[in-house]
Amino acid sequence: MNFIKHYTKLALFAVVVLMAAASCNGDKTAEATKTADGKAVEALKIRYIDEDSIMANYNLAKDINEAMLRRQNQFDAAQKQRANEISKFGNAMQQKYQNNQYLTEEAFNADQVKLQKMQADAENYLANLQQSIQNELNQSQIQLLDSIDNFMKEYAKKKGFDMVLRKSATLYIDEKYDVTNEVIEGLNKRYNKVGGSTAAPAKETEAAAAKPAASEKATGLSTEKPATPGKVDLKKKD
Repeated sequence: MNFIKHYTKLALFAVVVLMAAASCNGDKTAEATKTADGKAVEALKIRYIDEDSIMANYNLAKDINEAMLRRQNQFDAAQKQRANEISKFGNAMQQKYQNNQYLTEEAFNADQVKLQKMQADAENYLANLQQSIQNELNQSQIQLLDSIDNFMKEYAKKKGFDMVLRKSATLYIDEKYDVTNEVIEGLNKRYNKVGGSTAAPAKETEAAAAKPAASEKATGLSTEKPATPGKVDLKKKD
């Protein structure tokens, strides 16, 4: 299942530009050129990374994806449970009505009110659970972006690179300038060094999820699934 198209598109990083001092060893990606007035223009030392490969192989990104899939499963289970409870009560009401077991109109109305409340409570619970998952994904995306961005700045400065580009942002660039594997290795080494803890924040309790959604007007059990769990797609939105 392709999760990518369901999720928020955020920038991995548009371009990491570090105007470092010229390298003394002469390792340049292009020869120095001259402007129209004859002044020399310093060549830039440029490399690139494949962001898809980083998202697939960086352990922090994989941990976030797994955490979001667990939250997807949690939402699905909660939705199924609430739907079954409502269906069971509704069927019981139908049977009582057909068997003339409601002795008074008040008794029937009381069960009808109870059914409507079950529907409203379920819709509010699922709406809040969905918002909780969305908040977790947003925080995880920020953490992931910060982690990659901070590493890239340190890495580029250490290597003496003036720019590190995204592969998808270029029309053509020679593979000899690809530093993706080296970046992935460095990212995972740093992540494991601090313990490799998952990035997803702690799950909210059921009590928190059960709080009424202020903007929701309950009209029945929502069948909408959260649009957040799953693979984190942080590509730059064109």
